[in-house]
Amino acid sequence: MKILVLSQYFWPESFIINDIVRTLDEQGHEVVVATGKPNYPDGKIYDGYCAKGTQHELYLGKIDVLRVPLWPRGAGGAKNLILNYLSFVLAGLLFLPWMLRKREFDAILVFAPSPVLQAIPAIPLKWLKRARLALWVQDLWPESLKATGFINNPRALKAVGWLVKVIYRRCDLLLVQSRAFFEPVSRYADSKKIIYYPNSIDANPLAEAAPIPAELSELLEQHFCVVFAGNLGTAQALDTLIEVAVHLRNDLLVRLVLVGSGSRLEWLRSQQQALGLNNLILAGRFAPQAMPKIFEKSSALLVSLNDNETFAQTVPSKIQAYLAAGRPILASINGEGARVVAEAGAGLTSAAEEAVPLVENIRRLQALDVAERDAMGRSGRDYFEANFDMSFQVNNLVHILS
Repeated sequence: MKILVLSQYFWPESFIINDIVRTLDEQGHEVVVATGKPNYPDGKIYDGYCAKGTQHELYLGKIDVLRVPLWPRGAGGAKNLILNYLSFVLAGLLFLPWMLRKREFDAILVFAPSPVLQAIPAIPLKWLKRARLALWVQDLWPESLKATGFINNPRALKAVGWLVKVIYRRCDLLLVQSRAFFEPVSRYADSKKIIYYPNSIDANPLAEAAPIPAELSELLEQHFCVVFAGNLGTAQALDTLIEVAVHLRNDLLVRLVLVGSGSRLEWLRSQQQALGLNNLILAGRFAPQAMPKIFEKSSALLVSLNDNETFAQTVPSKIQAYLAAGRPILASINGEGARVVAEAGAGLTSAAEEAVPLVENIRRLQALDVAERDAMGRSGRDYFEANFDMSFQVNNLVHILS
């Protein structure tokens, strides 16, 4: 197939769509990516790129990537995020029809974590190219806007809901990453076009694993390290993790290791210093190639989200990555994500934003012997291979798009 992948986020930013594109190419499909200038999550345009102007480059030396200008996210705040979202939409509408001239496509796939607005430039392209348009819904709008506190005004949320309905109506297919998305998405779209399509992870990437700093490696080997990996933002219940660190501050063996960056990193640093949390390690952000080594040396892998109905309907993509790593999981989340971890027999779950039950689960897991923890990891890996293997899921994606 000839497939156009449209996403505001793409390599060198770390998103699963990178591996989806690579796997599509490996399976013999012709793929073109339309995206913006990389600036997630730190808000600064990456070295080698410029916010202004269009750009053409090759991903993996062979896949065309067309980039349109956008306003970088900056250090955070509503103004920068709104400008970031709208600039990609406007630039996509203005530049992509010209940049994609003379190219033909059978299908257009929009990878849609927030904002769902990024699907708008795909709508005229669908008509120009006479291609089928599929939107892969990663976040629920307008629900996630309310859940993160980004928008609380009922009239504004209603207006966003109307816009979501317009976008969904123009799509031929709506792929949802969680079974719990069916009902909320069907409020804005014909249920007949909604298809369950979960996130997947490439558990056997071609790139060699990157080494990690000796200091971090030594820490992971000598302590019982509970590792959280990913965005450090408003949705990840970081206040709860600070509470957990306070509860465990006198435990000489346990370390809470946060790997990543995001809008609340500076707040975490201030709390770490103010409370004297020597057991809270802010390791920074690493290349995706380094994560397998970090996961391998971790005693447990942690996922946390705020206590919110919208987040309870989501399966964070890091769960698939954790399952693939074959390490025991501690899930401080509600709903679908917790169900997956429990169903996989991959670890222990507790309610979102509840620090004491999470502390108890950390101590329960620590009390198990290595063989019992390894058995949890193997069970998670088996579940991953049965449900989230990327090669299988990409084959399924092509079948859906066809």
